[in-house]
Amino acid sequence: MTNIFRLGGDLSHLASILILINTITKTKSVDGISLKTQVLYVLVFITRYIDLFTKWYSFYNTMMKIFFITSSIYVVFVIKQSKRTNPVGFQNMITRDTFKIRFLIGFAALMALLFHRKFSIVELFWSFSMWLESVAILPQLFMLSKAGKADTLTTHYIFALGLYRTLYIPNWIWRYFAENRYDKLSIVTGILQTLVYSDFFYIYYKKVIKEGTGFELPV
Repeated sequence: MTNIFRLGGDLSHLASILILINTITKTKSVDGISLKTQVLYVLVFITRYIDLFTKWYSFYNTMMKIFFITSSIYVVFVIKQSKRTNPVGFQNMITRDTFKIRFLIGFAALMALLFHRKFSIVELFWSFSMWLESVAILPQLFMLSKAGKADTLTTHYIFALGLYRTLYIPNWIWRYFAENRYDKLSIVTGILQTLVYSDFFYIYYKKVIKEGTGFELPV
């Protein structure tokens, strides 16, 4: 039986990346997009999928891994390129993108050492990627809070990215009952990530979905 929650989560994740790439392409600007968050996602996918060429699960699984690694690297490359094509927008982004990501990397490394499924290189990297992903959006949300508002396409990207991980919580509940599989670490990090997004979700629903206005933080 198809796991609709995992499928929905994967599609939401794909949508978030495509929205982000479309935003940069359409506006020809990276102002409002956090380079630091994108760098963290590159680190997330590289450490999570280090088994790409050593373990085979399925064609779908392999293609998704390749897509997430390459697309995250591509996004960072495009943002870096904007320094030449749109120096004003790039400088505005750098000025606002001030979150200290070394604390997030340190947090993820510490949590990976304390909470993991097995003490091995692959499993430690996997655990690190899960903890890091749960907080990787913080530089983007911090930038958003400093600006007080964001373009609609940018908020759609953040929402789709948050929805992806939120859907993975019922995915694991489904797998527990349907496949008798249970991964406590995935659920805990998924809940943590959902909590990080909670304020954004509320404002997005109230301002963008319900009222149809632009995303703007309350004064």
